Amino acid sequence: MAERKPLLVIAAGGTGGHMFPAQALAEEMLKRGWRVKLSTDDRGARYTGGFPDGVEIEQVSSATFARGGLLAKAVVPFKIGMGVISMAWRLFRDKPDIVVGFGGYPSIPALGAAWLLKLPRLIHEQNGVLGRTNAGFATKVDAIACGTMPIDLPEGVDGYHIGNPVRPEVLERAGAGYIAPGPYPMSILVMGGSQGARILSDVVPPAIAALPLDVVQNLRVSHQARDEDGDRVSEFYAEHGINADVQPFFHDVPARMSEAQLVISRAGASSVADISVIGRPSILIPLKIATGDHQTVNAQALVDAGAAVRLPETRLTVETMKDVIMAILSDEAGAIKMHHAALSVGKPDAAQQLAEMVEHFAAGGDAQNAE
Repeated sequence: MAERKPLLVIAAGGTGGHMFPAQALAEEMLKRGWRVKLSTDDRGARYTGGFPDGVEIEQVSSATFARGGLLAKAVVPFKIGMGVISMAWRLFRDKPDIVVGFGGYPSIPALGAAWLLKLPRLIHEQNGVLGRTNAGFATKVDAIACGTMPIDLPEGVDGYHIGNPVRPEVLERAGAGYIAPGPYPMSILVMGGSQGARILSDVVPPAIAALPLDVVQNLRVSHQARDEDGDRVSEFYAEHGINADVQPFFHDVPARMSEAQLVISRAGASSVADISVIGRPSILIPLKIATGDHQTVNAQALVDAGAAVRLPETRLTVETMKDVIMAILSDEAGAIKMHHAALSVGKPDAAQQLAEMVEHFAAGGDAQNAE
């Protein structure tokens, strides 16, 4: 009879910010001989294409209070409750060794069921402020792995700063050689998160067009824009003679980032992790309405290291963006310093550290001896 492999259930969903680090952990645990199941909802399922074939994917019933009218919100507790009951039966049947939640409402059923069944359980929080779901479970798990510090944890809760796991495609380009900006072809990568960002589509193209002609002629821009903004952004770049590739989603972000002299991005946790592991100068624009202003916190380590310029939305104008872009692209030595500074805060071993935490707590280890 074949020896039973230990089983990890990963609970995540909603956005790439939750799913990318979940994918990285899944890859690492499969390498260590574990079975891995992913519990997510239909929104999270859109991001499962990058997960390895060995991961079993189960969709669960969940819901959010953030969308819909009064009637939709009224049925949310019932949907979540049904999801927890359904997941409790699945976990009782499968007997996982541990459950790890990455945030988002789709992680509620698995974490809730694991708590009811008293299974070992962890949370990984990507951002510098606990998300709503993770905050709700913070006192109901064995420990919290923190992707970004500082995180204000409830009293008595153990937190471990391990960083944000990045996908294998990012790790393949960790510390990729950096060609400093100069009088030759250069690349700029513009990212607005999983779905693009309108404010970047409004400000960045005219800022780039306002750069000196000799700089513009050398630029190639990869710009991630929402579907509804894509045509106008493409047309603007074309009308101003700027070589640009505009898409709603880039499936090869690590490759484009490793080729870039500059990254202009929201300060989502996964984006910040990718930037620091690959090591690129960046201009970060935190999402103003992010819960607890967590994107401002996410950017702090890169800003403190001198690797990034943080521009709040309240200061984001075409003129300011143009000036910051030009300051970086016209300073070869400064850009190289930003490259090294980004690498200094990167945590390329975050997936391995999280995997070690998983194995420790799955084996019945306690928080005092987790490090």
